[in-house]
Amino acid sequence: MILTLALLAGLVLAWLLIGVVEKFRLGLRFTQALLYVPFKLAYRIGDSRIAIARKARFPVIYVISHQSRIEPALMLSLLPDDTLHILDEVSARSPWLEPWRELGRTIAFNAEHVFVSRRLVRVLKGKGRLAVYLPDAVEPDVKTFRLFRAVTRIAMQADARIVPIFIAGARSLPVSLTAAGKAQWFPRLSISVLEPMTIAELAARSPGQASNTNALFDRVAEARLFGTDLDRGLFLAMRDAAAKAGASHPIIEDVISGALSYRKMFIGSRILGRRFEAVTAAGEAVGLMLPNANGVVLSLTGLLSAGRVAAMINYTAGPASVTAAVRTAVIRTVISSRAFVEKAGLADIVAAVETGGAKLLWLEDVRTSVTALEKLAAALLWRWPLRRQDAAKPAVILFTSGSEGTPKAVVLSNRNLLANAMQAEARITISPADTLLNVLPVFHSFGLTGGTILPLVSGVKLFLYPSPLHYKIIPEIARKVKPTIMFGTDTFLANYARTAKDGDFSSLRFVVAGAEAVKPETRRVYRERFQAEIIEGYGLTEAAPVVAVNTASHGRDGSVGRLLPAMRMRLEPVEGIADAGQLWLDGPNLMLGYMTADRPGELQPLTGWHDTGDIVAVDREGFISIRGRAKRFAKIAGEMVSLGAVEMLVQSLWPEERHAAVAVPDKRRGERIVLVTTADDANPDELRKFGKQAGAAELMVPNDIIKVDEIPVLGSGKTDYVSTRKLAIDRLGLGIAA
Repeated sequence: MILTLALLAGLVLAWLLIGVVEKFRLGLRFTQALLYVPFKLAYRIGDSRIAIARKARFPVIYVISHQSRIEPALMLSLLPDDTLHILDEVSARSPWLEPWRELGRTIAFNAEHVFVSRRLVRVLKGKGRLAVYLPDAVEPDVKTFRLFRAVTRIAMQADARIVPIFIAGARSLPVSLTAAGKAQWFPRLSISVLEPMTIAELAARSPGQASNTNALFDRVAEARLFGTDLDRGLFLAMRDAAAKAGASHPIIEDVISGALSYRKMFIGSRILGRRFEAVTAAGEAVGLMLPNANGVVLSLTGLLSAGRVAAMINYTAGPASVTAAVRTAVIRTVISSRAFVEKAGLADIVAAVETGGAKLLWLEDVRTSVTALEKLAAALLWRWPLRRQDAAKPAVILFTSGSEGTPKAVVLSNRNLLANAMQAEARITISPADTLLNVLPVFHSFGLTGGTILPLVSGVKLFLYPSPLHYKIIPEIARKVKPTIMFGTDTFLANYARTAKDGDFSSLRFVVAGAEAVKPETRRVYRERFQAEIIEGYGLTEAAPVVAVNTASHGRDGSVGRLLPAMRMRLEPVEGIADAGQLWLDGPNLMLGYMTADRPGELQPLTGWHDTGDIVAVDREGFISIRGRAKRFAKIAGEMVSLGAVEMLVQSLWPEERHAAVAVPDKRRGERIVLVTTADDANPDELRKFGKQAGAAELMVPNDIIKVDEIPVLGSGKTDYVSTRKLAIDRLGLGIAA
């Protein structure tokens, strides 16, 4: 009995002592500190940024993402005592809040009705503080978005500062309102708090590019993004995802090897990583030349674990480009598979790798030499990386498509890639209940980040298929796998639809499309035949790659969506274009820099803003419309004409065919437009007539039409404009260099 009492007295004393520490550390009232102590100990809460919220000058509105029953209790413990907390009636009556009710803390019910009250504006103007708990919805419905509008209106009327708060990890709790994967009783929680800003200040960050409500919505999404520790690196982010979803959660699958759980994936990665470590140096660029299959994920993760840089070899680019890539990135070792090389007929690419100065490391040789001791060690130590992870260091080298010129090596850090994956997760609703079918090659930035890294760090099951060109097989795969999400380009998606049966893609919730504009016909087919929405996005390799995307709550056909959280843009004027400008970007996903053929192995760092080379228009809601590449404009008799707009015009006339518009020199007018098309019946007179009816300027309509069986394309599915322009020049007999 005495021992029990002594133990209890010790626990009470410890509680009081920790409470005193928390009181002075965070500036809490003593009763708040005592109520906070159990949360701090149970969830090991990262709370260093709560001081930003506590020190925010009134009037202030704390906008809290309400993911679980724990947020109100935590915020009542941590926010200043005079804060008015507004909750829905169910949450406000939660037994979790009883201790605070007993202390007389102010909690309001029926948030939707309270929002319209002028009393709140008076409270705020009177040096007040308001805590609003908004439903945790990445893509809020109309009802939820009305709450964002209401908060915006109140903040503007009271000239109040907004402080978004997001509790990272709360969705994993058993008391979660929006469960995500396997419930965890005591996950580590971290409080993400952003600096106070008024609505006017938020909107001013992108002048004329976002409404006031969207500016608030974007700021809340930023708090979600920065709830992720971007400095832990990709390997640790994948490991943490395994902890949330469960080590036995199936995470990757292909058509040959079958499914692998997180545990098996990490065991295989560690074994490979040890072998890679033995034949390469820390920080060295190591080539990866593998198809979409489990092996490429294991190899990539192994390289990350070992602190090597994965240089993704585009084996469809041709021998000259591969040799140039190997030399530019100073690659000494390329990981590949004999079976893959033989099946894909890549003997010339292997020779190109060797010509560039690299040797091949065959996965078959690694697998046959693995010992039982290595397997045991990997099984015991799979949770730990082979080397200390540094998110600021390079993780991946990708090579630009070369659709308009010589490819460059783009160097992306762990932080760039993880930030971009988390930016997408803060915009698009995904969960471990989803299955993603990725047919886009991992040497393409869209296929790497969106189609591979995003599912691995979010617990989404990933099914890898080796080639996007198997137009008849991929719909059959989709019927068996039943994916809820698919990534693709317009070219690929249109071809899949032509060969698919009506039920093949019936499991899809949505399709994310990028790399080229989505044609209205492709969008219509997926909506009507498969009841699947194509959400179009925009990206570039230098941005890891996603820059903007449409969503269920923020979507506009014909646009590429709105900018991702934490990104900024500016438009520079372009001579001859009145309603658009050249896009410059800044954000955590922008590359470390380039490597170029004339300076091999040397990182040329990005300093400040990045010039995308794209001409875009942005409407008042922040939706971006791509007018074309700066290089994809023709200057005809002093007028700037978008070649992309020409292609859209032609596509409207002959929607079933493929078209590419290129500019070639013209002695009289500087340049002229040539149409390269697969339409056998295309003729200039019909096109001119259609252009006149559509209100197109006469300069937009090509007089030269070249008919081909196939438009040249790159491995990513994008039109190869360098080859197309050369073809046009050769056919026209211009006798000049392309």
